[in-house]
Amino acid sequence: MKKYLLSLLIFAGLCKTAAQTSVDVFSQIVFYDGYASNVFVPVSANIIKLANFRYAKKLSDAELNSFQNKIQMNVTIGALCDNYDRIGGVHLALVPKGQNSYTLNDTSVKRLEIARYITPFMNKNLSPTEVPYSYQVDNLYSIFSNVAIRNAYDIWVELDVFGVPYAANTQVAGCAGRNDVFSGTLSFVTYNDPSVTATFNSLLPLLDSNELNNYNSTDEPGETVRLINFNLTQNVSNAKFFIVSTPHGANTNGEEYVRRQNFISLDNSQVLTFTPGGTSCEPYRMYNTQGNGIYGSSPKPDSWWTSWNNWCPGDAVPIRSFTAASLSAGNHTIKYEVPTAVFYGQDGRIVLSMYMQGNSQQLSVKDVSTVDVSVFPNPTADLVNIRSDNNVRSITVYSTEGRKLNEVKDSKADLSAYPAGVYILDIILEGGIQFKHKVIKK
Repeated sequence: MKKYLLSLLIFAGLCKTAAQTSVDVFSQIVFYDGYASNVFVPVSANIIKLANFRYAKKLSDAELNSFQNKIQMNVTIGALCDNYDRIGGVHLALVPKGQNSYTLNDTSVKRLEIARYITPFMNKNLSPTEVPYSYQVDNLYSIFSNVAIRNAYDIWVELDVFGVPYAANTQVAGCAGRNDVFSGTLSFVTYNDPSVTATFNSLLPLLDSNELNNYNSTDEPGETVRLINFNLTQNVSNAKFFIVSTPHGANTNGEEYVRRQNFISLDNSQVLTFTPGGTSCEPYRMYNTQGNGIYGSSPKPDSWWTSWNNWCPGDAVPIRSFTAASLSAGNHTIKYEVPTAVFYGQDGRIVLSMYMQGNSQQLSVKDVSTVDVSVFPNPTADLVNIRSDNNVRSITVYSTEGRKLNEVKDSKADLSAYPAGVYILDIILEGGIQFKHKVIKK
């Protein structure tokens, strides 16, 4: 009996493997110096080279029809003539139907980042010369199989990595005078799981590689707030927001080396708090074949890595998410905040991408806009200033118990008359954007 059951299990496993389908998108495409003039190279059918750092391929109807509800995406980055850690990603581009080519800045294209990775420090002459990244992206099935989306748009997959060869030109044997930096391969493996049902029927791109930084040229904390405002024309249920975010800035005290809390609120309710990193990078040491100041010459304990690292060279960046059970038709605001970010020496940035999937009869969005806001100084001894792309209509000051203390039609609020503690500012900007922000009175 046991032998019979074992045979059934083996047979079932073989059936599952046989039912898998592979969709090969890119194979050993070559990326070039991201700062240099565009290098013209021949590409395969349905592939276009958008820039030295990004390629795109249109998925055919046959490829889209082959996707099933379980999807694994595999990316491999190979070493050429860049020996530093770089940021790269995978994006979906929804291109209006029949438009067979497009540019990076084509405003008719709706784009969402579905994965991000950091390359290791690689020397092309030392093994391993490739690093693999893997992502479970089952939610993409709801996009690939969506008839309404496919009737309106062609679906392209974009692969990018922004490399620079200047150090490798002198440090890596065989790289003198070269400007090819990395190679890239991308494929999907998909199969059907009968126990899983399609989750979403609508899609809303919000931000794609949007840079949040010291946009007011200051090193003061409290100035890293981004508002994403969107207007829904109908109710949406089971709204899931997907977020990819990494801090950058490699100089002394740069944001790469300081772990900070990130806060996300939806319509003034905090929905997600996280601190990037916090895991050991030792599993990726093997891919970092070029000597560097991060890994050093010997393994480091977990406590050393978790004290500072936000990501690991050679690792995939996690895709974070939060869910709203229901969103009503009308205006909604997401606030993304890194309140202690400093951007020391006015250097660095936080690269932020976000999109939403949900259920609705037919999702229609009147407008998506972003607004940068500074609330400073925070903490303060007296005045709090509000600086924004949109003019400030009013600021209302509340106690943490919800008691209204003051309201001003100004871009600053005076807290000097109040005792030390925490206060809530209810801020209304031109255009009707409204959000709450916590400040500390010293």
